[in-house]
Amino acid sequence: MLIAVLGTGLMGAPIAANLAAAGHEVRVWNRTRAKAEPLAAQGAVVADTPAAAVDGVEIVLTMLNDGPTVTATMQEAAPALPHHAVWIQASTVGVESTDDHIALARSLGLEFVDAPVLGSTKPAAEGKLVVLASGADELRDRVQPVFDVIGARTMWVGEAGASSRLKLVANSWVLALTAAVGEAVALAESSGLDPKLFLEAVSGGAMDCAYLQTKGNAIIERSFPPAFTVQNALKDALLVNEAAVLADVQLDVAQASAARLNRAVTRGHGSEDMAAAYYASFE
Repeated sequence: MLIAVLGTGLMGAPIAANLAAAGHEVRVWNRTRAKAEPLAAQGAVVADTPAAAVDGVEIVLTMLNDGPTVTATMQEAAPALPHHAVWIQASTVGVESTDDHIALARSLGLEFVDAPVLGSTKPAAEGKLVVLASGADELRDRVQPVFDVIGARTMWVGEAGASSRLKLVANSWVLALTAAVGEAVALAESSGLDPKLFLEAVSGGAMDCAYLQTKGNAIIERSFPPAFTVQNALKDALLVNEAAVLADVQLDVAQASAARLNRAVTRGHGSEDMAAAYYASFE
């Protein structure tokens, strides 16, 4: 298929590379062109504008930072968008922005599939993301070849918008885990203990999980190459809290996670992996 990938950051770039490697004709665009340029060597065509990227395509996939950026990019692309192309919106943008994008797709004559993903840079590079998809049943066969390349599995969860809500549920759990790991390591260290004793104590038991071991060791080693940045985690924490307000539910941990992430950003750790929110534990 002819596919446009709009947004070639930490997630969009490996997604585009995998689609090109699978034999699809891929055009890519990124606001900072230098981030898209390396994809030319992997078979993608780098476009100067969103409109140039989407001209004549069957699929438009957006993987951008936030809802307003997605909206602005699709509006820039609008003059060249083919009627009845499928727009796969894979960015994590929250409930209200997803509703806006559904309406925008309708106004542009596009079919719409809401498809945020679970996973960070490593599974994106390996084509092992979990795709959370929602949209009209008749669109499934058209988009499944894309999802088969970028993901290990696809979950179809209902009408468009349902998968963005599910993504925020999953993110609320990830945010809670990240905050808890950071606090546990900080408490161990500040209590005069080797924090690896904590990881060893829970290893293999009911309290253990791969995420705890991965993020715990990253914190202990002060190694924070960004799989998912503190800044993006803060953005998602705010979206989780927005969803909580809309759902009329009180999420104390999500509110505390947002505050921790914000402190880490203000202390200069926004571009590091979200595990660097550990630094929010200290004055």
